[in-house]
Amino acid sequence: MEYRTTPIRPVRLGNMAAREERRADGTSIIRSVEELGPYPRAIVDALEDWAARTPDAILIADRQGEGWRKLSFAQVLERIPPLAQALLDAGLSPERPLMIISGNEIEHFLLGMAAIWVGIPYAPISPAYSLISTDFGKLRHIAGLLTPGMIYASDGEKFAPAIDAVFGADVPLIVRSNPISGRAVSVFDELLQTPVTPAVQQAHDAITPDTVAKVLFTSGSTGLPKGVITTNRMMACNQQMIRQALAFVQDEPPVLLDWMPWNHVAGGSHNTGIAIYNGGTFYIDDGQPTPARFGRTLENLKTVQPTLFTNVPKAYEFLVAAFDEHPEARRNLFARLKLLQYAGAGLSQHVFDGLDRAARAETGERVMIITGYGSTETAPFAFTTTWAVEQAGHIGLPAAGMTIKLVPNGDKTELRLKGPNVTPGYWRDEAKTAEAFDEEGFYKIGDAVRFADREDLTRGFVFDGRVTEDFKLSTGTWVNFAAVRGAVIAACAPLIRDVVVTGLDRNFIGAMIFPDLAACARHAGLPAEAEAPVILAHPAVREKFADSLAALARQSTGSSNHVARALLMADAPDIDKGEVTDKGSINQRAVRTHRAALVETLYADTPGPDIFVLSRKGA
Repeated sequence: MEYRTTPIRPVRLGNMAAREERRADGTSIIRSVEELGPYPRAIVDALEDWAARTPDAILIADRQGEGWRKLSFAQVLERIPPLAQALLDAGLSPERPLMIISGNEIEHFLLGMAAIWVGIPYAPISPAYSLISTDFGKLRHIAGLLTPGMIYASDGEKFAPAIDAVFGADVPLIVRSNPISGRAVSVFDELLQTPVTPAVQQAHDAITPDTVAKVLFTSGSTGLPKGVITTNRMMACNQQMIRQALAFVQDEPPVLLDWMPWNHVAGGSHNTGIAIYNGGTFYIDDGQPTPARFGRTLENLKTVQPTLFTNVPKAYEFLVAAFDEHPEARRNLFARLKLLQYAGAGLSQHVFDGLDRAARAETGERVMIITGYGSTETAPFAFTTTWAVEQAGHIGLPAAGMTIKLVPNGDKTELRLKGPNVTPGYWRDEAKTAEAFDEEGFYKIGDAVRFADREDLTRGFVFDGRVTEDFKLSTGTWVNFAAVRGAVIAACAPLIRDVVVTGLDRNFIGAMIFPDLAACARHAGLPAEAEAPVILAHPAVREKFADSLAALARQSTGSSNHVARALLMADAPDIDKGEVTDKGSINQRAVRTHRAALVETLYADTPGPDIFVLSRKGA
């Protein structure tokens, strides 16, 4: 098989190894064998170091027309003191943090670094809470919890409805353009002229590893967002963990092209941090893995040759589909690339194969694909593979400096974590903080794992779903939620975005499928702007889903994994109802709650014509 015989492009990775201590109570303690190397007190100290070593190297770039705005390490560093002074002059402090409500851009980056520089926490907030939400409920909740002393919005006019609805006129505002009348507003460029006093250096000298750098609000998949405290230590040590695992970033400054929103830990801490910590360059991709925005990513790939590319599986799916029509983007992606990394969901086999074919076509080599695991509370890097991923859900071994605890929990093994990268708790929420840690100080992440090979720890771990997501059918049969969800997505790819699994206390498993309408339209030969009901009623779409789901049903081994009925959802999940997070993750419980009538149609004695009824082989 060509895939097996083609050599992998050389890439230097670290030594991931661990040792296990089995306890009498059935728990296991597993520690990374490798010691965590030294790291600075804060990520801004690494920035300052590289500004001295390679002052002219480009650190950050974003799109400006057809070209790029670029700032070197030295240019970034010289802009930090006046911005930091402006924040101090505004009275910002740990009690009155900086709140950023717009997306990724150079100004956002500079304000964040300036805040960290002088020990002022900042909170990047999902723009969707201002621009997509209609009731601003999550933004209002966050503002009440955070009590910001100043807010930044790139375009004042664009964010004005949310700002006027949520923030009092006494909260000063920074904008890049279009100031809002009727409130105190500073234009970003004017702040760069702020005279710097000794207060900036004094505040900078006073920051410690335990100083709060930022507050990252979780997506609210189980309720209103929680503010995860992120300290200087968490950010700095996490980058050292990454450097030891992805050792090639030390060999030459890494180059990244990345769209992931900075209000999430992957984009705003993990990916930007790799560039800062290793003297690299971070190109802000103004595309997104959506039909409307992915064209920008392809355009950006025509001018950028990344050495590390990290993304969500959906983006890789879009890339594979676009490679033939965009050969220059494919050529640049693989020209200097050392590693492909994905996280957030499983990579479908057809996408994995497509990436592999493209790499071999361009380079004659395979490019290693790895994955890992972590959360906002772990800064996020906690596990990774340092070998090619060949099994869905494989998360590898714990990073250097980490200790994990495995706790029997029903028929699953619950994962708990401890390390210098783990959050001290949640912003102004002692109750949730107390709930998050066990009696030994391990963070209870709520996920389950299993050994890839119980007799060989070097094979690492496999993600085994959430501890609380599994449920029982009315027969008492346990259903492994993660396995069923993953199987439906794999069977229906590429026409599916996500699926809500039903069946608690019911006789069988059901599936409420959110289709990828653009992919369905292409499959049916319909225009992309066609209405959802028209697309989903098309015979070619119905037949494709029917065949895929029937094949899945024939593979099932019993009621615990047999999806007996399914329904295509014409209406997208609603962010205001909490059905979807701003990064696109489905809130299973919220969908089932708000669409209870549709759930009932799945279980009607006489199913309607829209329901796929699926028989198991031999049943």
